[in-house]
Amino acid sequence: MDLNEIIDLKAFPIGDADFRAACKKEFEETGVFVMPGFVQKHAIDTIRDEGMANKDKVFKSTKQHNVYLAPKDDSFADDHARNRLVTSSKGCITDDLLPQASPLRQLYDAPLFRSFLCDVLGEKEMHEYADPLSSINLHFAEKGEELGWHFDNSSFAITLMVQAPEKGARFEYVNAVRDADSGEMGFEQVDEILDGKAPVEVVEADAGTLVFFRGRNSIHRVSPNEGDLTRILAVLAYNAEPGIELSEAARMTFYGRLN
Repeated sequence: MDLNEIIDLKAFPIGDADFRAACKKEFEETGVFVMPGFVQKHAIDTIRDEGMANKDKVFKSTKQHNVYLAPKDDSFADDHARNRLVTSSKGCITDDLLPQASPLRQLYDAPLFRSFLCDVLGEKEMHEYADPLSSINLHFAEKGEELGWHFDNSSFAITLMVQAPEKGARFEYVNAVRDADSGEMGFEQVDEILDGKAPVEVVEADAGTLVFFRGRNSIHRVSPNEGDLTRILAVLAYNAEPGIELSEAARMTFYGRLN
């Protein structure tokens, strides 16, 4: 499948310098950039069908964690924002289970797409992970499953909605809750968010929507799926340097295996 059969290049001329500059400006100003219909319907249908064909290989996990994705800090009470626990439950299909000819892999590998990402995200290069599991993941959230509130360790995330849920499973976020570089962790605001007392922003995404998101300082979650339709989301993960792999501990946590 050619790239112009995967991406709607008329609506999203990713090779155009002015288009790239406009995307970069919006992303830098808001920390989120949403492109509805970026991947065309027949391509997204193929990606969905490939995922469903491998659904028996999904690695399921349910874990409790704090929003900082860090070990418990005993200098704070258990009910302090630093240590309060939330739940994440999901299923995952790893890169090695995706067909070599998948439109999702073709998109991920396309030099034009990587060049577009570099310009918008302000990176010099984009490289795949050196390990066989981490570059492309399909996340499955069935009824009752959720991704708890958290901050990302990475500076940006790139996701593609493959199958939108019927009800619930909303991507919710609050911008600029902490400043990780200065050590300001935003404890008071985190408490308000976990208590459901703070207003949140919502990203609405139908199948085919590509989203860029800066989650290092903006707290975010996926609310529980309340419908019978499984939410399927592709996560496209890149590194600024070649040869980087996810740690063995992280691979065991996320995927239940090393290769």
